[in-house]
Amino acid sequence: MLRWLIGGGREPQGLAEKSPLQTIGEEQTQNPYTELLVLKAHHDIVRYLVQLDDSRFASAGDDGTVVVWNAQTGEKLLELNGHTQKITAIITLPCLETCEEKNQLILTASADRTVIEWDCDTGRQVQKVSCFQSTVKCLAVIQRLDVWLSGGNDLCVWNRNLDLLCQTSHLSDTGITALIEIPKNCVVAAVGKELIIFRLVAATEGSLGWDILEVKRLLDHQDNILSLVNVNDVSFVSGSHVGELIIWDTLGWTVQACERNFWDPSPQLDAQREIKLCQKPNDVSIHHLTWDEENVFVAVGRGLYVYNLPMKRVIACQKAAHDSSVLHVAKLPNRQVISCSEDGSVRIWELREKQQLSVEPAPTGFFNMWGFGRVNKQASHPAKKQQENATSCSLELIGDLIGHSSSVEMFLYFEDHGLVTCSADHLIILWKNGERESGLRSLKLFQKLEENGDLYLSV
Repeated sequence: MLRWLIGGGREPQGLAEKSPLQTIGEEQTQNPYTELLVLKAHHDIVRYLVQLDDSRFASAGDDGTVVVWNAQTGEKLLELNGHTQKITAIITLPCLETCEEKNQLILTASADRTVIEWDCDTGRQVQKVSCFQSTVKCLAVIQRLDVWLSGGNDLCVWNRNLDLLCQTSHLSDTGITALIEIPKNCVVAAVGKELIIFRLVAATEGSLGWDILEVKRLLDHQDNILSLVNVNDVSFVSGSHVGELIIWDTLGWTVQACERNFWDPSPQLDAQREIKLCQKPNDVSIHHLTWDEENVFVAVGRGLYVYNLPMKRVIACQKAAHDSSVLHVAKLPNRQVISCSEDGSVRIWELREKQQLSVEPAPTGFFNMWGFGRVNKQASHPAKKQQENATSCSLELIGDLIGHSSSVEMFLYFEDHGLVTCSADHLIILWKNGERESGLRSLKLFQKLEENGDLYLSV
């Protein structure tokens, strides 16, 4: 397995730099990302990436700076400076359909207790809010109501002009760690071990449009909730510090299913041989969740799990997918899954169906040695039950992207431009599909030759 580290990640970088194109060898035949560009603009941990459109993304982190990049070329387009401390949340603010100007807007929150609205087409600071009593840890947009929410020690609702519409009283000193929208004008806020359901209702006289009411508290988790995701407006899923995965009904706010058995002291049969570190019983924090039509993909400690919603069980797992905690996971086309970790690696997995072979237990006894007699059905029952409970898919490692020298915080996937990763080494890496990029370079070369009249077609 290829191990390739890019040095110089901790050198101070005042100006944006782009390294020359570098390539990965042929050891990974199924890994499409064989070319990479290293981007240098930040001088502290880069924690956040957000996609702006089909060809641009923004990065942000502990240096308080937001940088806008071209996803194809790696060119630095804009640098947005306005925060004095690290950025704690970033989100895009969709434009109204009735608005003539279609500039891409984003909101950034910071430990300096401010939220800034930016125009990513011009680099202009549109507006700034500085009235927060605590750090805003998460942001959410409810597009159909044309409002956005900030979560800190309380929950605030804002309009597009950054007017405060309503807010809750002080919720917790730990603050809101995650926010998602669910149907019926409701939002779910993760506060410590609790999930609190709030509903936005038409405001009473004297307010600016909305009131926010607490309607229910869900107390089924045993430890702090770290991750939260909405699934098709039918269910939402929460994951905790001790590895609890709970699937909730979005209408009745009841538990549909739960999984608390991610930690298994028995050795893993499917673990990659080169990974030899032992997983500790308390190393089961669910740092990130994502989903597709049928499955929830869960980062649990150092492992990856695929939980099937219709079957309500884990169908595939890699308990030692990385050497350290998995921080981000995403499902890609062609049944591929990508994960990144504190160990500095980014890995590509393929979700493959296992061939279910029904194995009948061998007959026993003297007569059965010669083919007489029948197999005891009761004896075969435990084997059948064990087979049904086994995972029906596997996660096979098909690519290992080693370019960062420190923890990889998250990544973005562009269908046309490849993969973008950010890290504690202050770097951003664009991972390119080598075959596609080679074809594009050849096409440009032929076009240039044709323009210069140097291309002659022989009959």
